[in-house]
Amino acid sequence: MTKQAQTGDPRSTRTRLAQSLIALGARFQRPMTLGVRGLVLDDRHRVLLVRHTYVPGFYLPGGGVESRETLVDALKRELHEEANVLLDEPPQLFGVYFNRRFSARDHVALYLVRSFRISEPREPDREIAEAGFFALDALPAETTAATRARISEALEQAPISPYW
Repeated sequence: MTKQAQTGDPRSTRTRLAQSLIALGARFQRPMTLGVRGLVLDDRHRVLLVRHTYVPGFYLPGGGVESRETLVDALKRELHEEANVLLDEPPQLFGVYFNRRFSARDHVALYLVRSFRISEPREPDREIAEAGFFALDALPAETTAATRARISEALEQAPISPYW
């Protein structure tokens, strides 16, 4: 049990409930879940991270692939929804990972994005509390372990894991 759960932190309960509802809904909508994440690097070699309102931590932007949607179309949609990022060139597929922490059938495609523009600054809303670029040596302390691992694999030649 986490320290937050032991102390009765409502955010911990809300996080677990949100994750459970997302997983339950996915089971009925899709027999296997597929997601995309974008490792977006600006010209100063900073990485784009987002902080959601419903789970703790900073993540690479992304989300689920919808029915009749390609991986790249899903990535474009998610980057625009979460950070107002518009792609100028096709992204580069870096890897596909099994996300066993989420469910027994979830996979995530990670893309590298180097050519893009921001349509307008991203204002906080009900889903995204914060979106911004961070230097690789100054990532927020709350950056998730999986996010840090993917950044290391893609940019620092760390061994590539098959797991998200």
